[in-house]
Amino acid sequence: MSQDNVVALRPNDRVRLNAEPIATICRNLGASTAQHVVARALGEISQSVAGLTAQVKAHDLAEMPRPLRRLQLMAESLGLITLGLIAADLTLCISLQDVTAFSAVWARLVRVADDAFADHHSLLGATLG
Repeated sequence: MSQDNVVALRPNDRVRLNAEPIATICRNLGASTAQHVVARALGEISQSVAGLTAQVKAHDLAEMPRPLRRLQLMAESLGLITLGLIAADLTLCISLQDVTAFSAVWARLVRVADDAFADHHSLLGATLG
């Protein structure tokens, strides 16, 4: 097989967000406090993903459903719809013991989480604006 037949894939996930949860936080707490609360919640999501990454590297998938459910709930509470859905998909992959699907979905979670963390200022700006 020649290299002419190799296609470089560049996954481009369409990340769905719901601004309403953050808008509600802003209405209830005020812009300044809401900014701190959302930043702290994103930090917790980041730590959760880091913990899950350590589990993946250690091949410890059996203990992942609970932290994945926690990640799903945290993501949903901030309106990070895609991240929450992917966390649920990973739980399904584990329950089906489908390591191939798990690997693909895990890579997607990492991409979407990275995008969410890199873009958190625009997430806040859209609701605080």
